[in-house]
Amino acid sequence: MSAAIKKEGQLARSDLPRPRCVKRFQLVLIKPSHYDDDGYVIRWWRAMIPSNSLAALYGIGLDCAERQVLGPDVVIDIEAIDETNTRIDILEIIARFRRHGTFGLVALVGVQSNQYPRALDIARPFRNAGIPVAIGGFHVSGCLAMLDGSAVDLDDCRQMGIAMFAGEAEGRLHMVLQDAAQGRLAPIYNFMKELPEMRCTPVPFLPKRSVARTLGLSASFDAGRGCPYQCSFCTIINVQGRKSRYRSADDVERLIRLNWASGIHKFFITDDNFARNKEWEAILDRLIDLREKDGIPLGLMIQVDTLCHKIPNFVEKAKRAGVTRVFIGLENINPDNLIAANKRQNKITEYRKMLLAWKAQGIITLAGYILGFPADTPETIRRDIEIIKRELPLDVVEFFCLTPLPGSKDHQVLWRQGTAMDLDLNKYDVEHVCTAHPKMSKSEWDAIYREAWSLYYTLEHMRTLLCRAAATGVSMGSLVKVLVTFATTVRLENVHPLQGGILRLRHPSERRPGLPRENAWIFWPRLAAEIVYKHAILIHMIARLLLFRIAIALDPNAQMYTDQALTPVRDDGDETLDLFTKTTGGHSAVSHVKRVAQLTATDRSI
Repeated sequence: MSAAIKKEGQLARSDLPRPRCVKRFQLVLIKPSHYDDDGYVIRWWRAMIPSNSLAALYGIGLDCAERQVLGPDVVIDIEAIDETNTRIDILEIIARFRRHGTFGLVALVGVQSNQYPRALDIARPFRNAGIPVAIGGFHVSGCLAMLDGSAVDLDDCRQMGIAMFAGEAEGRLHMVLQDAAQGRLAPIYNFMKELPEMRCTPVPFLPKRSVARTLGLSASFDAGRGCPYQCSFCTIINVQGRKSRYRSADDVERLIRLNWASGIHKFFITDDNFARNKEWEAILDRLIDLREKDGIPLGLMIQVDTLCHKIPNFVEKAKRAGVTRVFIGLENINPDNLIAANKRQNKITEYRKMLLAWKAQGIITLAGYILGFPADTPETIRRDIEIIKRELPLDVVEFFCLTPLPGSKDHQVLWRQGTAMDLDLNKYDVEHVCTAHPKMSKSEWDAIYREAWSLYYTLEHMRTLLCRAAATGVSMGSLVKVLVTFATTVRLENVHPLQGGILRLRHPSERRPGLPRENAWIFWPRLAAEIVYKHAILIHMIARLLLFRIAIALDPNAQMYTDQALTPVRDDGDETLDLFTKTTGGHSAVSHVKRVAQLTATDRSI
């Protein structure tokens, strides 16, 4: 009887539909780092900046997986690796692909020009193993948009059989995945003339385990893309276009809630200029509701222009939405330099008004400042840094070298003229000198770039910055953290602070090809000694700044502190300040403002 029941059961099971044979497509998204001057990959235990490109591609990949773009019998396994905080185990990834019959794709995402050599070195062993590889980002997109399609080492991709993706992946990634699954990746996917709308598209997202490898558990997203301005050194206008495109407030709320479900509430909004996002008010209003009504403790950093304070309610709503830090593309205080770069939207007569507006909200201000414009010399740069320290209420200044980035108008002009530029793309990181200057030698330019950091971040000036913070309601604790990073990274690590992090990690196997592999008995002891030395200096710097902070906090008159930078703009527009009198461009800027004021007054009287 029992044998009959057993046999009946077996027959019943054989009548059931058999489970489908499921294939697993391996999608590995890699954001490459790049090499330092010693040839080692720049990688940290905790990196400074989260990668928006990686988050955007991961979000689009998840959408492709949910929509089963490769068919109902194919599961898409997605892994995201940011090399600035995670070591890439190439052998393990190759072994995984082989277990699945090399069914999948390695995608190198968001690759900038300085990351392009490292990206090729990552791709090489995968291609040698027969694994499909694609590459996208600003280098490929910018070169295809501005040059002849083969310049700046793009032929290296063709020779290795790497598919190049130019443009944005929303609505297009599924095509690449389908081609990879069928073994017919195209050499080029060029969507530069078909930039997609952003509304109702998959939102940027990374799993918490990836976000946890950044400082402060911070994620990132872009609320908009594109820029209407025409700065000659910029690649954004030629890659993301001059027509601005935006996410809706609903899109932004969706990504905030998606991240908050994982406990993530700090975000870097990567829009090159959030103030020109036509949806800025609807987005900020929604963020205010999420913060004030739903209790999500948002902490935001945004990037804006120097005229954002003229937009009614912009600064005030940014504060309510949770903005704690704002980055401003100041670029220079010499109008002659700004005109030479076609950055005419920057008005130095508005700099102090704008910065004081942010100070009134207790928000930390960071500014990008470019060294190497045509009128610059070491002497003028030193003079201008002292003017900034004395007259502008800025907290943090980030120095950059004017660099002809592939994809920019500057690079296109020099390339067409046959002007000599450095052939090593690894140096195109805006901290190395890559071409000649009319008034400075390469060594002078490089020296003043490094000197600029020490000129601004003196102990005396950092104490002044903390005094200003106490007087304006800026968090001194937060400012101390930022100052430690920007005052020490170039000195200790020889990389820009934006490429910085906590605890620099190296491995002898990650040295740039062509450079000798160091002996392990030399490499590891030296690395240990460097870590001890650098952290001793860091501890000393932290201690000095904390002592400043304690002394200022105990001062009953700390909130009464003032200096030239914090003084309100006078009725005459501060026209006697060095900011306006030390350059011919400054004189002209003040004269122009006066003429406009006179004409306006005349029109009103009529």
